[in-house]
Amino acid sequence: MSSAPRYLAPKTLRASVPDPMPMAQALRAHEGLVRLGERLEASRRRLRVITPALPGNLIASVQPGPLDEEGWSLLVANAAVAAKLRHLLPRLEALLAQAGLPGRIRIKLAQK
Repeated sequence: MSSAPRYLAPKTLRASVPDPMPMAQALRAHEGLVRLGERLEASRRRLRVITPALPGNLIASVQPGPLDEEGWSLLVANAAVAAKLRHLLPRLEALLAQAGLPGRIRIKLAQK
């Protein structure tokens, strides 16, 4: 009989939990997440390029949106901001082209 004496608690198996991985390391470890991070940074870069051409009161109402093969989306807070940006599209697209980032800009209302 090889069981432990009654006065000792039975051994319990503990689940093995891996050490936590820093978020940046996890993002670098997955190819799809690396590409997503690159697209996010490219979208933010485009916003930095066009920000000087935006009227001061519009800047807070504009966010960088998805970047894909067809173009780049700007997410806006409301229809009034969208209308104003549509008037500025030729200038904004010209700024992107000058920065070596040509492409079409789409204006979309941000989902709440």
